[in-house]
Amino acid sequence: QVQLAESGGGSVQSGGSLRLSCAVSGYSNCMGWFRQTPESSREGVAAIDSDGNTSYRESVKGRFTASRDNAKNTLLLQMISLKPEDTGMYYCAAASGRGVCYREPDQYQYWGQGAQVTVSS
Repeated sequence: QVQLAESGGGSVQSGGSLRLSCAVSGYSNCMGWFRQTPESSREGVAAIDSDGNTSYRESVKGRFTASRDNAKNTLLLQMISLKPEDTGMYYCAAASGRGVCYREPDQYQYWGQGAQVTVSS
């Protein structure tokens, strides 16, 4: 049973930066960040595999950077140049098994409780 816990959320002005952290209790091949608002379904923000290969949704490319420390089982998301559209509840997630890590919620079995990110204009 993998457990995850996010930290680092908060409120910033447009153009500001935040860093989210996720502590993972056990090893998983795939880790990812997802976000959700009351008006939207959960969407993939970034995914990273055990080798450090990453994928990002188009709207955050060049602004968000995901990384992981496999030894410490820690997932990070550095966010810069934040926009109001980035506002949402951010969840870290983990998936077992080998293979490509996609930004698809159904691929991930383990989820954190979420961290609120609010970006004001």
